[in-house]
Amino acid sequence: MSASVVVGAQFGDEGKGKIIDFLSDHADVVARFQGGANAGHTVQVGNDLYAFHLLPSGVLRKRTMNVIGNGVVIEPAQLLKEIDETRARGHAVTNLRISDRAHVVMPYHKILDGLEEKLKGDMGAGTTLRGIGPAFEDKVGRFGIRMCDLIDPEVLRAKLRAIVPIKQRLIEAYGGSERIDADAMFAEHEAYGKRLAPFVTDTSAWLHAVLKRGKRILFEGAQGTHLCIDHGVYPYGTSSDCVAGAAAVGAGIGPQYLTDIIGVAKAFTSRVGSGPFPTELEGPIAEHLRERGGGEYGTTTRRPRRVGWLDLVMLRMAVRVNGLTRFAVTKLDVLGGLDRIRVCTGYRHDGGILKEFPASMRILSESGPVYREFKGWPDLPEDEWIGIAGRGRRALPETAQRYVAFIESQLKVPARILSVGRSRAATMGR
Repeated sequence: MSASVVVGAQFGDEGKGKIIDFLSDHADVVARFQGGANAGHTVQVGNDLYAFHLLPSGVLRKRTMNVIGNGVVIEPAQLLKEIDETRARGHAVTNLRISDRAHVVMPYHKILDGLEEKLKGDMGAGTTLRGIGPAFEDKVGRFGIRMCDLIDPEVLRAKLRAIVPIKQRLIEAYGGSERIDADAMFAEHEAYGKRLAPFVTDTSAWLHAVLKRGKRILFEGAQGTHLCIDHGVYPYGTSSDCVAGAAAVGAGIGPQYLTDIIGVAKAFTSRVGSGPFPTELEGPIAEHLRERGGGEYGTTTRRPRRVGWLDLVMLRMAVRVNGLTRFAVTKLDVLGGLDRIRVCTGYRHDGGILKEFPASMRILSESGPVYREFKGWPDLPEDEWIGIAGRGRRALPETAQRYVAFIESQLKVPARILSVGRSRAATMGR
């Protein structure tokens, strides 16, 4: 009775969707446990690309059940859009369960998100403006709307009548001019509730029963460790806990089941949003990483991702706070064609060397990277990378093998899964 957790070890956008899809071939359940529609997981099946924001990344496998846990905040219109689009592409999406305790992102959350970002000035996180932060604020403030409320018209109407006047006053206090019609909002969301009701259940009890039967569960994290509300680049991160321990809380199971913790890291670093980024690059190498990476643009925002060299200071912290037992390293192919490749092993600050990631954004912004340099490897065509993946790690270019071995030696965690392309076939290891 054990479960695996997959989390991002950097700033998100590490390729978790692809790794989860790869691992879900041997999973009975994939369960998403935090975040909201501000996350984007991309899965490629053959030549077909799927971008999921709320649907778990195992939904394309018919035999795998997929769960959206209580730790996720759900935008009903977005979820229904994903269900409809996935069905239109030949997938029934009957393999889905939604927690009755998950909170709902309402239209006023999006309005407030935009207004708050403007008022924050330099403290703005560069959010996706999907209302995620305000929805979590309501959850903690104890006047949120949950999925069990969305599917109960009487409760939904009563809650909206109490909440909407408060939100209207907040919008006006923040300088907004938008007007909220509680009756229209009720009618719209009552219809969403009717469509989603067949999926809604007590997923905590359901997952517990599945574990007791000895089934294999894969818990899917969103964003990444360094966007975590507790352990990330505060206040430039997201509104939920992105670390492995959150899987127990966000899915409603005991932590004793979480025995296999997989951290996903790109072979370089990227992020969308504001905040210090010690290894950030500009110029030709940045363009190489951004464009060879299949277009480094946010799955949700479509904003160009900021890119830089791999940062082991970040990854050491990810190993520690998640308790990682193994790594998946993605996009090794993207570094192909560079003569020299750098890895950050520490930060220079105030005459010394930092080996641990600082909490202070002032210190982080003043820190400069200490690099170890490696010889690069060839830029190979996609079919050649897929052939290498089929033969295993020892088929990688020797310089790429040394690069991965150095990462393992520094982090003291094995890289059991390596990805050299977007497709399922371009993946090696278990």
